[in-house]
Amino acid sequence: MPADLWWDEDDLAHIRSRSARYPGAEDIEPAWTLEAVTDLYRVMRDPDPRSRAGHLRIVGYSPSAGFVLTVIVDPKDSSGVTAWKTRGADLRDYLEGKEARDARHE
Repeated sequence: MPADLWWDEDDLAHIRSRSARYPGAEDIEPAWTLEAVTDLYRVMRDPDPRSRAGHLRIVGYSPSAGFVLTVIVDPKDSSGVTAWKTRGADLRDYLEGKEARDARHE
């Protein structure tokens, strides 16, 4: 499912203009979200613990952005709902999981 991610025009405008609504926030490019959801180390929360609609939360790294993104996806049609630069517990979980997997492969 993550590789099938797509964005409608309204949601694209929304993620590309985050800094207008949240001072200091990063504007997000849709190509970055595609990289994040296909990251081998991604963390998937199904359902997203904050979603009342049963959306997925996918946390993954985007090489083009240079940071970890949180991407909210509607599993019914693989459409993007929103995305942001990851912080807090989701970032910690991603980094700890990646570190553990890297250690197993050494």
